[in-house]
Amino acid sequence: MTTDAGSRAPSRDAASVGPGGGLSGWLASTRASLERPLTPYYLLLGATGLLLAIGMIMVLSASSVDSFTHHDNSYYWATKQLMWVVVALPCAWIATRLPLRLLRFVSWPMVAVSLVLLVLTQTSLGVSVNGNQNWLGLGPLQIQPSEIAKFSMVLWCADVYARKDALLGSWRHLFIPVVPVTGLLTVLVLAGGDLGTALVLFAITLGLFWVVGVPARIFVAAVSVVSVAALYLAASSPERLNRITSFVNPFKDFQNSGWQAGHGILGMASGGILGKGIGASQQKWGNLPEAHTDFIFAVLGEELGLVGTLLVLALFLTIAYAGIRVAMQSEDLFIRYATAGIVIWLMAHVIINIGMVLALLPVIGIPLPLVSYGGSSLVPELVALGLVIGFARLEPSAAAALRQRRQARRGEPGRPAARSAVNAGARPRPRS
Repeated sequence: MTTDAGSRAPSRDAASVGPGGGLSGWLASTRASLERPLTPYYLLLGATGLLLAIGMIMVLSASSVDSFTHHDNSYYWATKQLMWVVVALPCAWIATRLPLRLLRFVSWPMVAVSLVLLVLTQTSLGVSVNGNQNWLGLGPLQIQPSEIAKFSMVLWCADVYARKDALLGSWRHLFIPVVPVTGLLTVLVLAGGDLGTALVLFAITLGLFWVVGVPARIFVAAVSVVSVAALYLAASSPERLNRITSFVNPFKDFQNSGWQAGHGILGMASGGILGKGIGASQQKWGNLPEAHTDFIFAVLGEELGLVGTLLVLALFLTIAYAGIRVAMQSEDLFIRYATAGIVIWLMAHVIINIGMVLALLPVIGIPLPLVSYGGSSLVPELVALGLVIGFARLEPSAAAALRQRRQARRGEPGRPAARSAVNAGARPRPRS
């Protein structure tokens, strides 16, 4: 009787990642899992879904007191957020299947519409919220055009740079028309008093400059100019100056400018390791303004503790990692630039929002993506992530793996050569 040598002796790779492989085996197994073609696709799906679920739970908890106090219904804000989720999810699903040619085409009218909407905020249609006139009243709805502008700007810049790839060695093609258009968007946002969104637009622009290969000296010059402009804008408004300077020591003027940041710190500090439990926050009982929007991370830290905050951070880092993988692996320049821009946009929100709550940055009114209440931000964010998920599916080896899984479910025979290439992590070049 003969015995197959391959079945008699396990391979070296299988032995190294088996249960007895210790730490090195676990690391090798993890590395092999991360290198699979479909890993970014599933990481994006899982992290987005978990953050959306956590966001719904925290909006319900953080907004319950305000909802009952002002609307006699503890579920008022949570119900509205759920309605926005119901609107956003089909839009995100559609985004995963949009053809690239259509996406690139609509990016131009999207920017034009964003400019028009931002101009309208400075007319009688504009609505002032917390001193900033950056909202637009459309019947029973209020939308924030600056959130749409971020999404539009990312797609438009990606299309421009993808078209100009061979010309990006010239500074003129690097800056025109991107800088004039993004500068106009930023000026219109600043006209409404929204310094936070203006900084996010600048971060997106600067990040895309880095992705396309702008020299370091231009980065230094751009940061210097924007820093001077930000200081001037801060000094020109006493209210804004108080909000910005109070983050250094919120408890110095705790009853006034430091009230929000101070209570955010108290909420985070009182949560401990495991938190007080969902619904048990004390700061949301009138002490913490914007508990379900800009400062929802403070309520999350109070109710879910350090464990909950680290989980949310890990999920955002997962989205960033998967997005970077998609951008680096794609051979399509538009996908590369658009994915990078979306990751920069979302991570800028995360850094600024959590920095505000921890009093590491001034309070400038930036929501936490997928977690904070707000349809104007949730819908563009979910659609943007839907695009990245769709881009992950377009990667050749990922598309081949998905196709083989569909064939396996239908009982169709697969092609061994293609299967071995996919399992090995090979990335066949796309067809022309």
